[in-house]
Amino acid sequence: MHPPAATVPTVHAHITDAVKAPDLIRLTPHTVLARFETLKIYAALGAVRTLLDRGTITPGQTVVDSSSGIYALALALACHRYGLRCHIVASTTVDATMRVQLEILGATVDQMPPSQDLLLDQERRVRRVRELLARQPDMHWMRQYHDPVHYTGYEEFADLVAAALPDRELTVVGAVGTGASSAGLVLPLRRRGQAVRLVGLQPFGSVTFGSDRFSDPEAIIAGIGSAIPFGNVRHELYDTVHWIDFRHAMAGAIGLLRDHAVFAGLSTGAAYLAARWEAARHSQRTYLILGADTGHRYVERAFARHREAPDPHTLKPHQITDLASLALPWSVMEWRRSPHPPAHPRPEETV
Repeated sequence: MHPPAATVPTVHAHITDAVKAPDLIRLTPHTVLARFETLKIYAALGAVRTLLDRGTITPGQTVVDSSSGIYALALALACHRYGLRCHIVASTTVDATMRVQLEILGATVDQMPPSQDLLLDQERRVRRVRELLARQPDMHWMRQYHDPVHYTGYEEFADLVAAALPDRELTVVGAVGTGASSAGLVLPLRRRGQAVRLVGLQPFGSVTFGSDRFSDPEAIIAGIGSAIPFGNVRHELYDTVHWIDFRHAMAGAIGLLRDHAVFAGLSTGAAYLAARWEAARHSQRTYLILGADTGHRYVERAFARHREAPDPHTLKPHQITDLASLALPWSVMEWRRSPHPPAHPRPEETV
């Protein structure tokens, strides 16, 4: 076979243009992975550009937000591009590699003390942001968890998906997290008339889809769940929800690397595992897996344990019809675009 014809390379004006778009990799005839270096570049760039255009923020101003990792880097890169100052209130999960990058990019960083309690870590971060705003009211709080301005950047990703996968029978499989990537991608596609199903991934212990009564002691799947309600999560967008524990996500990530040579994070591993199961049941659809980041920050606590990881080909979920039946280590339920679980307070009452 002859190699494909070379294309003229693009010279980018800033690193954010080079890394924002994912590599689209066909894993099977009906499964495609969108592999990002950091998915949240779209969210940060779109939010910053929109806020500058509105006059809500101005060059030289300081923006502040809380992050467990990849949004922090995305926001620091967006601020570097547009001449803003950046302050990050970092989760305990932010490692030295990430922190050094943030500091060299000019961001200032407050990092929370070590904690195995997700709720405590998130509450501490929100409290610290409020303290900073009280002292420096000219700071702008980006509120990635609640401000729908973070949807805007994903419209560009939706354009890319629509061009690459024009199939009307599309299922998007990805971590719920803040909810911005799901809403930002799926809403524009559905407005165009595509019959897009949305499958969301959650860890056990997250309030977002009602698994907060559970504890997964090994969980380090940063950013895909929450101990506090997030306003940017649009529950009514989701067709199906999978709850996956650390060991199964680890198995998925290691299986993705072993089977397809793709080195991606734990949320991608969880999405890969869920998409395999979904595709085996409904093979007529096309499945798009959102690979939010690379696997580098999970090397020691996940990939180094590859010999003990279960074989993903042997794993299957516990199928449930209500949250009362939710069970470790992997459950799946048809959410059917239902609204927010009524047992939880509204997001604005919490944060």
